[in-house]
Amino acid sequence: MVKGSSGWYALFVQSQQEEKVKKMLELEIGDEFQYLIPKRKLRERKGGKWQFVTRRLFPGYILIHGNITVDWYYRIKRIPDVIKFLRDDEEVLQIDERELKVLNILVDKSDTVEMSTVYKQGDTIQVIDGPLQGLEGRIVSINRRKGRAKVRINFLNQEKVVELGVNVVDKI
Repeated sequence: MVKGSSGWYALFVQSQQEEKVKKMLELEIGDEFQYLIPKRKLRERKGGKWQFVTRRLFPGYILIHGNITVDWYYRIKRIPDVIKFLRDDEEVLQIDERELKVLNILVDKSDTVEMSTVYKQGDTIQVIDGPLQGLEGRIVSINRRKGRAKVRINFLNQEKVVELGVNVVDKI
């Protein structure tokens, strides 16, 4: 059921409760694990004025680094608003080695993806800055007014569409 080896795991939690769950994990579990909620920096227009805001990169997920034993698994699952660990039919899924490179960048620099320039819908791009640096994807749509691009990438063994600031991607 649980591998029991040290690595990165994805914990699915109630949406909009990521920060609350992270604090509860830190209080209940302590520094036995490292917790990460990846974020992105975006430019939004509110009240006629442009401002920079920070949003969650993967809403509903907290990334956990440590040794998930059966005991830790059930202790973490008892935390309110925790839904489940990402898993296959048999065990909790450890984040893939290729994706760990991205996580290492995320952990080393910051937990926030910064802004960039975008090209056009359908372009194959590479993330050139921030914690997702090195990931490749395809632009699904562009919101020039907001300075954002929706990009389809592979992450956590699933194809995900993430919204990034247009300053962190470059055409391949």
